[in-house]
Amino acid sequence: MACTTILIGKAASFDGSTIIARNEDSPGGQFEPKKMHVVSPEEQPRTYTATASHVTIELPDNPMRYMSVPDALPGHGIWAAAGINEANVAMTATETITSNERVLGADPLVELRPARGREGEEGFEPEVPGGIGEEDMVTLVLPYIRSAREGVQRLGELLERYGTYEMNGIAFSDVDEIWWLETVGGHHWIARRVPDDAYVTMPNQLGIDSFDLADAEGAHKEHMASADLRSWMAANHLDLTLSSSSVGFAAKASSASQVTDVFNPRDAFGSHSDSDHVYNTPRAWYMQRCLNPSDRWDGPAATLRPESDNIPWCRVPERKLTIEDVKYVLSAHYQGTPYDPYGKLGTDATRGLYRPIGINRNGQLAVLQIRPDKPESCRGVQWMAFGSNVFNALVPFYTNVDEAPAYLENTTERVTSESFYWANRLIAALADARFRENSAHIERYAEKVGALGHQMLRETDAAIADLEAEAAPYLLKDANERMAKDLKRETEKLLSNVLFTTSLSMKNAFAMSDN
Repeated sequence: MACTTILIGKAASFDGSTIIARNEDSPGGQFEPKKMHVVSPEEQPRTYTATASHVTIELPDNPMRYMSVPDALPGHGIWAAAGINEANVAMTATETITSNERVLGADPLVELRPARGREGEEGFEPEVPGGIGEEDMVTLVLPYIRSAREGVQRLGELLERYGTYEMNGIAFSDVDEIWWLETVGGHHWIARRVPDDAYVTMPNQLGIDSFDLADAEGAHKEHMASADLRSWMAANHLDLTLSSSSVGFAAKASSASQVTDVFNPRDAFGSHSDSDHVYNTPRAWYMQRCLNPSDRWDGPAATLRPESDNIPWCRVPERKLTIEDVKYVLSAHYQGTPYDPYGKLGTDATRGLYRPIGINRNGQLAVLQIRPDKPESCRGVQWMAFGSNVFNALVPFYTNVDEAPAYLENTTERVTSESFYWANRLIAALADARFRENSAHIERYAEKVGALGHQMLRETDAAIADLEAEAAPYLLKDANERMAKDLKRETEKLLSNVLFTTSLSMKNAFAMSDN
């Protein structure tokens, strides 16, 4: 599924939080309505069967409560997407990533094989389930982990046992660490700890560009991997490292059949296709252009361009990054460049040349913030936006609660402005048609809702500090409900404004008044 991810280490964020965030985008040609939902231990299955792959997995009997953003319509799986559990561990899954023929030939994806023939008749072949995928991962992992490292370990074990039918990237965070895991073929995986002072950009492409295999096999200080990664890579000649002098690595290989201790997974496991240069790399280029603006991004002297294959996986920003920075880059449509489909720069050929981050198919954005300076009762905050990010706002909700506000959970197949999801879809469709005239309405809405969100957090955090711990859940639930009420009021105002503004350009508009 098409998505865009950003991860921000605690020393790079504005308040010392770890922040992981991802746009979940619908596949081409459809919307996939989303909702916000708290999964209780009683609701969590003990035997899980995937809709897509039919794999059945027995689950532990001690799940924790967790927030999720599942598909709203039943019939093709849960797709829980993102959330924070009651131990204040966050997970977002997944970012669909790329691979290459060498990897997929060495460790094929584990795909569902339907039954052939009729049972009891000659030649009958029973169904063979596939592996796990995006539909399943949050449900299988998040309720059972108490740290980001545990998330990597649990998902890694599941991948090695059951395999996967797709290439994906998955983020885990707790109050101290962020880990990023990438699947490699059907059963292999790598994971790297995000540096505390850095951010990571991930645009549907295998991203890790440096990996210490010795650390993954030993101390696990900053790297983890499937146990046989080195021997598997060697047997299939997957390490493309030339020498320490040519790639800047300190490690050396004594023969072509061996694997260097430090290698580039993007070269070994990823892709550099022509479609990447249209669909993927430009998104990383623009996010880093926003967060490190002093670098040379444009013109003949540009160090990195939209189609560069060597855009770093992680880098240190020029200043500490905020929730608003996350929203801006995950809503981006190449503002200020010739590639902006709404802009005046460039030409008809350049505008719309690259796939935007803020696209019509954005379904939900979950920004998962774990705050170190708050009590455990209110440490986790899940900022949510639904619909196309160019036209919506990001709103905070505490995760240590038993239920989500109805305005965010009541998504159904019926299109109605009483649902936050559908209200944003309506706003986007109306505002896009007259973008310049409506952009001021959108900006004022985002600023007003964002300010209300920060105010709600500040006031509620202060109130919790004066309460007994057992009273906190009631206060958090009340704060979430008040936030949802304010959000609904402001969203309805925005809908009214863009409806009127866009209606002024209707073909049957006539200037002469009746009075």
